[in-house]
Parts: sequence; C-alpha cells; structure tokens
Amino acid sequence: MSRWLFSSRSLRVVSVVVFERGICFHCLRGNVLPISCNRGLRSNWIQSNCFHSQILALQKTEEKKTRLSLANEGTASGLSSKNGMERNFITPVRAMNDFFLKPSDLELLRKTRRRSPYESEPPITVYWLKDVEAKALEVWGSQEALDRERKKKTEELKRYQQYIFSVKRVLKDMRKEPTNWSPQGGLMEGSGKVVLTAILINGSNFLFKLVAWLYTGSHSMFSECLHSLADTANQLILAYGIHKSSQQSNPDHPYGYSNMRYVASLVSGVGIFCVGAGLSVYHGITGIFNPDPIGSFYWAFFILGGSLVSESATLLMAINSLRKGATNADMPFWEYVKRGQDPSVNVVLLEDLAAVVGVVVAGSCMAVASHLDSPLPDAVGSLLIGVVLGAVASFIIYSNSAALVGRSIPLSSIHQINSELERDLMIRAVHDVKGIDMGSGLVRYKAEVDFDGRELTRSYLDKQDLEMMLEEVRKMKNINEMEAFLLKHGENIVDLLGAEIDRIENALRKKHPEVRHCDLELL
Repeated sequence: MSRWLFSSRSLRVVSVVVFERGICFHCLRGNVLPISCNRGLRSNWIQSNCFHSQILALQKTEEKKTRLSLANEGTASGLSSKNGMERNFITPVRAMNDFFLKPSDLELLRKTRRRSPYESEPPITVYWLKDVEAKALEVWGSQEALDRERKKKTEELKRYQQYIFSVKRVLKDMRKEPTNWSPQGGLMEGSGKVVLTAILINGSNFLFKLVAWLYTGSHSMFSECLHSLADTANQLILAYGIHKSSQQSNPDHPYGYSNMRYVASLVSGVGIFCVGAGLSVYHGITGIFNPDPIGSFYWAFFILGGSLVSESATLLMAINSLRKGATNADMPFWEYVKRGQDPSVNVVLLEDLAAVVGVVVAGSCMAVASHLDSPLPDAVGSLLIGVVLGAVASFIIYSNSAALVGRSIPLSSIHQINSELERDLMIRAVHDVKGIDMGSGLVRYKAEVDFDGRELTRSYLDKQDLEMMLEEVRKMKNINEMEAFLLKHGENIVDLLGAEIDRIENALRKKHPEVRHCDLELL
C-alpha cells in the first residue's frame, strides 16, 4: 500500500481524492464536508479538522527549527573539527573509518536520506556529523584517546603499504627478463672495429705527412699533416665514446650511457673545425701574404699517393658499416647518414671523405705550384682544404646536436608500435605518444593507454571461483565484512593491471628490440 501511495502516478490520484472527496491523505478517512465546496475550502477544512494533518504540521514546524539549529551547530563543529570536514553529514563507512566506530555504535544515532552523488542511484543513508563526533568521544573516552587510535591506524596503514610495495617490487623484478644487452656492442665489434682501424691508418698517415712537410715545406702538405693529426685525435675521442656507451645502466644513469657516442662525435666535430679547418685556413692566408720559396715535391707525391690508398680503404669500411646499419634499420643510406644513427662511423665516413678530397686537392695544387714555380697555388690549396674541413665539421656538429637535444623516431615506426598496442584485448586506445631516439639504436617509447576495465575485470573473474565468491557475499552480516571483501578483490584487480602492463611491455620489446625503455601511463 505504501509503495503504491508514494509512486508518482498514485500521488496524483490520491491528491484528487483528497481535494475532490474531502478525505484525509494520512488516514484516508472520509468526512462530512460537502462536495460542493471549492478546492481551497476543502484543503483548509482537512488541515484544521483532521488530527493527522495537525500533528503533521506541528512535526514539520519542529523539524524545521531543529534543522536550522543543527545546521548552525554542525557548521561550527565542522570548521573546528581536527579532521577538517566541512559538511554536516557523514556516511556510515566514513564514520567507521574516520572515528573507528562499530555498526552497533551507529544504530541509535539520528540518520537521514540524502541524494546520491551518482546519477540514477537511490538516495543514501547518512548520519549527522555532530552526533558521530559525540558518539566517538563517548566510545573512546576523550579526544586524546581518539587521536592516539587514529595515529596508530595511520602507522599500521603505512607499514602495510610499504610491505605491499616491497612485495610488488620483488615480483616485478622477477617478471623482468634478464638482459645483458649493450647498444651496438663495444670497441671490438661493429663500429668499434671501424674506428680502431681508422686510428691506426690516420696515425701512420700523420707520421708520413709530417716527414714530407719537414722535407718540402709545402703549405698544402702542412694542412694535410694537421688534417691527419686532427683525424687521429678525434677518432681516439670516438673510441672512448664507444667504450663508454657500451656500459650497462646503473642507479646514477638509469638510461645508460648511449648518448656518449653523440657527445664524442660532437667534440670531434668541434676539434675538426678549430684545429683542422682553423689552422689550414690560417696557414693558407700566411702563405699568400708571406710566400716562401718552394722546394722539391718528389717524395711528397709518393706519400700523398699512399695516403690516398689508405684513406680510401677506411672510407670503404665506413660505407660498408653504414650500409649494413641502414639495411637493419630499414632506411635509405643517405637518410641513415643524415640522421646520424651511428654517429661514430658517421664521423669516420665524413673525415675519410674529406681526407680523400684533401689529398686530391693538395696533390693538384702542389703539382700546379711545381709547374709554375710559384708558391701561390700551394697556399690556395691549404685554404681549400680548410674550407672542406669546415664544411664537414659543421655537418657533424649539426647532426649530433640534433640527436642530443632529443629526436623523434620515424613516424612509420610510431604508427607500427601504436597499431600493435591497440590490437591488444586490454587496450581501447593509445594517446599522447612519444618515441624518442636515445642514440646507438636505443628508443624510449612513452604513451597514455586507455585500458578496458570490463576486460580486465573479466580476466580476473575467469581465474576466480564465482560460486565461492557468491557464497562469501551471502554470508556477509555487516559493512565491515563487505568492505574487507571489496578491498581484497580491488587490490587483486590492481595487481592484475600491473601484471598486464608488464606483459604488454615485454611483448613490445620482443617485437621491437630497439625499444629498451617503454613507459605506459594509464588514462
């Protein structure tokens, strides 16, 4: 009967009966009011003659006064509360959690119904905050005792959270696949062999060119001598960069030392520009304004010929190494060189290319100077070699600076990784993707992932005994048991979420070995 009375349609029917037939809404008892009276007279007659209406009016007046006074007191109490709660009402769960009360302590307290904060949800039962605070003081004896209990619970929660964190960290470390991967090997493999070979050849060329310059006094030979010295020094720096970049990551450098190749190549480029290009240009200008008589270039031509052969050999080694790297990276050769994917071999390639060009220029200018018996062509050759070295150094500095700042991987690679992630059953969509080339074939991938909560929960429930869970729910007698049940399974679902993220990251690394650091963030 009560359910029918308080439905929206029934209220309209009862309202018509009340005002049209003169029947009390509370007791549905008839009266002798004439039907011919208008609606206003019927309503007034009911309110003044029916006992239930009079009682209801009195209750409403008292309730309004009580609500106003409690609101004022509750506001003052909320502002002065140590918990900082500003509302006048509190839910049963929060009352038990914040004030450490039992369900039996709340049974005799005043309660009311409030609109739920969630749409399409029924009203919720709440208690007056002032009553709950007073009951907490009654149960615990004093505010100091309540504060001690609150502090004790907080410390227990911290210890529990620390324990859970330690266990999860151990489990995560166990799930990780052990790896001794080094980016592109060390000095004894790959680009390291190319650099060591270039050091030996350029060091030998420097010694032979030094003897030729001391014998002939040629400005072009002096420039070539400086060129070989700069190449040797720079390639020693490259060798150090390769050795350092092959070291494993540690707590001080969690992403490893892969950028050391770019740092060493940048220093080499600056060295070529300052020492090689600068001194060559200076010596050429000095030769133009203060020419010296030229000597015999006979032995110098033999030394330049041998240098041309050796520099060409190291140039071919660098080209073959870069071609192999471009093929593995599925990139065109010149794009691979332009992006500086292997900076150490890149520097060797450009230095040897400049060396071959420099030998040809030096030999040609020395031949012209010998034919004309004039030191001017020889000095011009020194200037041209300085210009070539400056151009090569500028390109090396530019490409390595761009890599050190942080450069994105090709867009096609990002799309491929994104499509593989979105094919996973647990992922709805991938947003805010960043793929950074960290150097030496190392990529850092970061993305925000929209997980499918239903699929995650379904995966968890597939591993549980639903009949046992249902029986556990049926046996629940109070809110504490319900809370413990939800906390247990909620924490298990969060653990499963972490395991799913680890699974996705490991699968991504297997398909894309270059992705050594994968950061997936939940939306």
